[in-house]
Amino acid sequence: MDINVLEKLEKLSHLRIAAEKREEVLGQLSEILAYVENLKELDTEKLDSYFSTLEGGTPLREDLPHNDPEVPRIILEHAPEARDDFFIVPAIIE
Repeated sequence: MDINVLEKLEKLSHLRIAAEKREEVLGQLSEILAYVENLKELDTEKLDSYFSTLEGGTPLREDLPHNDPEVPRIILEHAPEARDDFFIVPAIIE
């Protein structure tokens, strides 16, 4: 992880990292990548794709929609730009 990769990530994510935070962020990202590299060492060949450490599988909750008509309005009020119930964002395709 170096400054060039960090700059590319900033551009792709449309985020700006303050100059005084760059070294700290680089260190954190490097630690994350090192952890992921450690995970590659795990032998998962003999595990089924549906393997779970929970007996009986993953507990599920009932999937109920939340139908509060005020929620979209409140969310859009906090958007930098919105029109006709949609977010307006800059084009990202170059």
